[in-house]
Amino acid sequence: MKAALIVVDMQEDFCPPNGSLAVYGARDLAPTINSLLAHPGFAVRVASQDYHPPGHISFATNHPPPNNRPFECSIKMANPAPSKQTETQEQTLWPVHCVQQTSGADIIPEIDTSKIDLLVKKGMHPLVEMYSAFADAFGNQDPAIVSVNANLRSFLTDRGVTDVFVVGVAGDFCVKHTALDAAKAGFRSHVVQDATECVVPGSGWKETTQELAAAGVSIIQSDGPEIADLI
Repeated sequence: MKAALIVVDMQEDFCPPNGSLAVYGARDLAPTINSLLAHPGFAVRVASQDYHPPGHISFATNHPPPNNRPFECSIKMANPAPSKQTETQEQTLWPVHCVQQTSGADIIPEIDTSKIDLLVKKGMHPLVEMYSAFADAFGNQDPAIVSVNANLRSFLTDRGVTDVFVVGVAGDFCVKHTALDAAKAGFRSHVVQDATECVVPGSGWKETTQELAAAGVSIIQSDGPEIADLI
């Protein structure tokens, strides 16, 4: 086994008290995540960072009323791949968050970023959402298409990684999709439950765990044997 830790979107806009899309309890995850970052059993440590342009398609304010209420409304989004632009998905609208070169996009200072080997800036294409650190909503991984600064699958594969452990926020969105895409990419995928929080408390995590389990992603604890046995 060769393990990688992926710290997902621990950014100011996702954390109380002032984040525009704050996830309850997100900032309190920092001590657990830092403990994992310091664990000698992880050969590779990655952090992801939502990094949207101001005109991003998911921002409610970029669409006309009355159908632009964040959390409630959605719009149709097209696949940015040149040969697949007839493929569409519904996209939930969000408050403006993690805009490039703003303090809201910064990783919170409580996270020890000195141990990070790769920072994946994602969601930079204005016309497509990218919850996962691996691929956009349509599964595109090519940085030339999705406007992400790194191909995470190639980065991990090149370093011999076999297992991916995912932490951060939000459990029911970016953490979930990162873990699912890790499994699709052929890695053994794990989500550390006590190192993630959801946008929708309670029901959000219940539905997420069902989806993860169906895809073969294991749900573990930071003090469990899966972490303790890493060498």
